[in-house]
Amino acid sequence: MRMLDLYPAGTRLQLGTVVFTAQDIIRFAEQFDPQPFHVDAEAAKSYVFGALCASGWHTCANWMKSFIAFWERETKRLLADGLAPPKLGPSPGFSELQWLKPVYAEDTITFYMSPLGSRTVQGRHRYILNSALSEGVNQHGETVLRFKSNLIEFFPDEEIEP
Repeated sequence: MRMLDLYPAGTRLQLGTVVFTAQDIIRFAEQFDPQPFHVDAEAAKSYVFGALCASGWHTCANWMKSFIAFWERETKRLLADGLAPPKLGPSPGFSELQWLKPVYAEDTITFYMSPLGSRTVQGRHRYILNSALSEGVNQHGETVLRFKSNLIEFFPDEEIEP
């Protein structure tokens, strides 16, 4: 079964929800993005965001974590229904990354993926490249993260027609 057969273009898949605690924001930022407005709540008050906020990379990492958890649940569901889940991964990249609003401590972000389309990978007739719109939305319904993602789908036992 192919990805777009399961989730037609335009379907909005809810991947998961994450609460960004101050402790998690600081822990991530200390290791990967140690800017003052990510690691020090008091110092953050004097920066443009006015309060401690998550690194955009932290937001992206939680999108990925949510996607992996979603796919593990979907794989189990499909197998229980007697369907062979698509073989996914890796991603050849993403584009149009936008951090649209800050993610503050205690914000709840729900992550989504909406398939856009797919195509056979030129010269690789066992691979399909799926594209999707990926998003994070806060508890106020505001989009905080948006990017276009790509994901390889692999068919080890068949050649896919272009």
